[in-house]
Amino acid sequence: MRWCIGALSPSGCVMPRLTITLTDARHRALKEAAARRRKSIAALIEESLEQSGIRDMESAATLVARARAAADLSAEEAVQLAERETRAVRAP
Repeated sequence: MRWCIGALSPSGCVMPRLTITLTDARHRALKEAAARRRKSIAALIEESLEQSGIRDMESAATLVARARAAADLSAEEAVQLAERETRAVRAP
C-alpha cells in the first residue's frame, strides 16, 4: 500500500498537493483550456508535464533502459548521449 499526504487521485491514491502562483490571465487560460478539453486543471497539468518529459525516477529509468536496449548502447554511451541531448534542448 502507498501512503501520501494530499488529495485523492482518480485512482483513489492519496497524492500530494501543490500550490502555484499564476497571473489572472494565465489562470483564466488554463481554466478555459481544461473546460474545452473536458478535463480538470490537474489532469491538464499532469498531461502537460508528461508531454514535457517530466517523469518520476522509476519511469525515467525504465524509459532509459528501453531506449538503451533499442539503441544497443553501453550505459556510459547512453549517459553521454542523454547529456548531449539535454544540453542541446536547454541551450538558449
